[in-house]
Amino acid sequence: MQKMLISVPEPLAIRFRSIIPTRQRSQVISHLIEKEIEKREKKLYECALEVEGDKSLNREMKQWETKTLQDGLKHEPW
Repeated sequence: MQKMLISVPEPLAIRFRSIIPTRQRSQVISHLIEKEIEKREKKLYECALEVEGDKSLNREMKQWETKTLQDGLKHEPW
C-alpha cells in the first residue's frame, strides 16, 4: 500500500469527513481514483483506435518512416 498526500478544498474535505466513516475513506478515494483512471485510459484507447483507422495519417506516417530510415545514420542493433 502506498500513502499519498493530496490537497482538496476545505469545504470538500469537511463534507468528505462528515459523510465517509474514518475506516472507509481510503477505500472510497481508491475507488474514485480507479474509476477516473479507467475513464481516461478508455479515452486514450479510443483515440489510438482512431489514429490507427486514419488512412491518410497512416500513409503520412509510413512516408515519414521511410524517409527517416534513409537518414544516413547507422543504426546500432540492440
